[in-house]
Amino acid sequence: MPVPVLLVAGFLGAGKTTVVNHLLAHAEGRRIAAVVNDFGAINIDAELIAGASDGVVSLANGCICCTLEGDLLRTLATLLRRDPSPEFIVIETSGVADPADIVRNLMDPVIFREAPLETVLCVVDATLPAARLSDALLKSQLRAADVVALSKVDLVDAGARAALREAIRGIRPAAVVVDAVNGDVPTALLFPADPDRVPVPREPGQRRPAEERFETLSWTSDRPVSLPKLQQAIGRLAPKLARAKGLFETVEQPGRLMVFQIAGGRATLVPGGAPVAGVPRVRLVFIAEIGVLSREEIDGIMQGCVGAGAT
Repeated sequence: MPVPVLLVAGFLGAGKTTVVNHLLAHAEGRRIAAVVNDFGAINIDAELIAGASDGVVSLANGCICCTLEGDLLRTLATLLRRDPSPEFIVIETSGVADPADIVRNLMDPVIFREAPLETVLCVVDATLPAARLSDALLKSQLRAADVVALSKVDLVDAGARAALREAIRGIRPAAVVVDAVNGDVPTALLFPADPDRVPVPREPGQRRPAEERFETLSWTSDRPVSLPKLQQAIGRLAPKLARAKGLFETVEQPGRLMVFQIAGGRATLVPGGAPVAGVPRVRLVFIAEIGVLSREEIDGIMQGCVGAGAT
C-alpha cells in the first residue's frame, strides 16, 4: 500500500522542528517515519526531534533539493522496505530549501507510486513583518504549500497576524492558513482521511534559479564552556546571524547538555539530555549570509568561552 508523504518547509528558524516534534509526540498509534535534513556539517535538527531513534533518518551536508537528491530517494526506498513499514513519512527540509525542487523529485513515477506526496506544509514565523514575504525563497516556499502554519503567534498582536495572513493569501490563495500553537497543526489537514484515496500528481512549478545566500559555520569543543562567557559571545555574534543552534555542556552544570537556538532575533535555552561519550561536549552551528561572518572570527570569539580548568 502506498505510504503518503508530508513535506514540511519553511525559512530558517520558522519552527519546522517544533511542528514535526508535536506530530511525532501525538502520533496516536500511527507509524510515522521522519526524514530530517539540516543545512551544515553538524546535524543538530535530528537530535532535536523528540525520541530520535531508528524512525528518524538524518540527511546532512547540504540541502535535499540539490546535493542530496539521490540520498533522499534512497532513504525513501529504505523506509519503504521496513517491516512493518511506516504508515506516513514526514520530510523536514532545511530552511534554505526550495520545496518546488523537492516536489519535482518526489514526482518521479516510481517514487510517487510507492510514496505519493500528500501535503506540503509551510511553517511561517508569525513575527515576520508582512513585507518580508517578498523574499524570493519565502515566496517559493509559500507557493508550494497546501497548508501554512503560523508559529509563534503568541508573540504578535491580532493586527500583525491579520496583515501577515493577508500577505500569505496574496501569494498562495489556495492554501489553508492555521495558527500552530506549540507546533500543533490538525492532522486532518496533513494526512488523508481515506487510506484508499488515489493520490494525484502535482505540478511543481518552474525551477527557481539557484541562489546560494547562506553558509553554515560550525564550532565544536571537547571541553565544556562557561555559560556567562557563552552568553557574551553570542551577544557579539548575534547581529550577524540569520540562525544559530546547538548543544553544549557548561562548567556550571557538568554532565548535562543545554539546547541553544537563535531564531528571528530571539535566543532560547532549554535543558537537553546527557552528553554522549566520544562526541564533542559543545556543538554549535551558525548560519549567516555568505561573507558576513568568518570562521576566524567565530573561533576567536568562541575560544574565550571554554571554561578555565574544564576537563
